[in-house]
Amino acid sequence: MNIKPLGDRVLVEREAAEEKTAGGILLPENAKEKPQQGKVLAVGDGKVLADGSRKELQVKVGDTVFFTTWAGDEYKSNGQSVLLMREEDILAIVE
Repeated sequence: MNIKPLGDRVLVEREAAEEKTAGGILLPENAKEKPQQGKVLAVGDGKVLADGSRKELQVKVGDTVFFTTWAGDEYKSNGQSVLLMREEDILAIVE
C-alpha cells in the first residue's frame, strides 16, 4: 500500500528497539522502550497558510529524525509499523 501524507504530515518508520541492555541483558518485548528516532518515508505537500499558499516542509524523504515520545499515530503498512505525524512533532534532523 502506498501512503501519501496530506498537508504538513510526515510518514516515519521507527527504528528497531534495543534488544539488550548495555550490560548484555536481553529485554522482553514489554520492557523495550520505543525509539524516538526514525526514517522519513513520505511527506505531504506542506501546511496551507492563511493566504492560500503552502509552506514547504523542512524534512524530506530519507531524512533520519528525532521526534517526541507521543508523536503521531501508529499504523501497519505491508507488515511494518509506521508513524503518521505532523511536522511540528519532529524535534531535529540527524545529519
